[in-house]
Amino acid sequence: MRGDTLTLRPAEPSDLDALDALFGQSYPILLKADYPPSVLVTAVPLISKAQPALIASGSFFVVCDGPQIVGAGGWTMQAPGDRPGTRGIGHVRHVVTDHRRTREGIGRALMDHTLVHAHACGMRQLHCQSTRSAVPFYEAMGFEAQGEIDVPLRPGINFPAVFMQRAL
Repeated sequence: MRGDTLTLRPAEPSDLDALDALFGQSYPILLKADYPPSVLVTAVPLISKAQPALIASGSFFVVCDGPQIVGAGGWTMQAPGDRPGTRGIGHVRHVVTDHRRTREGIGRALMDHTLVHAHACGMRQLHCQSTRSAVPFYEAMGFEAQGEIDVPLRPGINFPAVFMQRAL
């Protein structure tokens, strides 16, 4: 990561508002090139909310530049959508970099930390429901695309994504 003021730490409950702001400001801009306006209008407000349980998991991290959160992401054993997990398989969750700070190594630092942390916790593989926009990033991190999926957000609202996986 560039900058000597950047720090990576576990997310805390007091980060909730800052994470909502990060997701809400960055997702619409980062996803705009790969999704039609109809998806951005219906899905982005639903995926742009920080999840208290995820923050409390101990495996969700933030990158801060001084007091400002400029990146977030992590993993859980529980699958997205409150589906039960499978032993040895972790799930990448809510990785995002401030849209004004892409290409500074923030996302790579988050994923490097996430990979090490998940492996240390006994995960043998990580699964990821990637946005279309993030597929090249995850491929650069060693993930392989398995195919397109629809992520159900609410009845009648699905988010097109790409299922990816990586061995640890």
